[in-house]
Amino acid sequence: MGDLITLRVLNLSHNGLQGHIPPSFGNLSLVESLDLSFNHLSGEIPKQIASLTTLEFFNLFHNNLEGCIPRGPQFATFENNSYKDNDGLRGFPLSKGCGNDTVSKTNYTTSVLNNQESNSEFLNDFWKGALMGYGTGLCIGLSIIYILISTGNMKWLERIVEELGHTIMMARRNKQRRQRNYRRRNNYF
Repeated sequence: MGDLITLRVLNLSHNGLQGHIPPSFGNLSLVESLDLSFNHLSGEIPKQIASLTTLEFFNLFHNNLEGCIPRGPQFATFENNSYKDNDGLRGFPLSKGCGNDTVSKTNYTTSVLNNQESNSEFLNDFWKGALMGYGTGLCIGLSIIYILISTGNMKWLERIVEELGHTIMMARRNKQRRQRNYRRRNNYF
C-alpha cells in the first residue's frame, strides 16, 4: 500500500481491519485524507505517518490503538475526534500526556500557528507581487493594442485571431483524440 505514492485519498473505514498500521503509509507523500476508523487496528501509530505534510483529514477513531501520538506539523492541527475511542492513546491533542513530552502542548501549538502565519504572509506577498505584475502587463499590452489599432492597420489582428482560433481548435481535437484512445485502450465504451 505504501508504494502508491501518488494516492490522495485513502478510506479504509468500516472494513474490520486487524493488526498494526503499516509504517509504509508514511510513503504516501501526497495523501490528503486518511481514514482508518471503525476497524480493529492495534499497536502504535507509526512515526513515519507524522512526516505526511499534505495530510488534511486524519481519522483513527474507534480502534484499539495505544501509545504516544507522533509529533508532526500536520498532527498538531487534528482534533481529539480523530483519535476518539482509542483508550490507549496519549499525547497531544488528548488530555493524557506522554511521559517523555519535553515541549508543552501550548508551546508546540504556538510554534505551529506561528509557522502557518509566516507561510500565510509569504503567500499574501507573493499574490500581491503577481497581481501588480499582471496589472502592469495588462496596461502596457492595452496601450500597445490601442496604438496599433489607431494606426489603421488591422491585418495583424486578423492574423492573430485566426491563429488563436486554429490553435484552440487543434487543442480540442487532440484532447478528444487522447480521450478516445484512452477509452479504447482501457475498454471504456
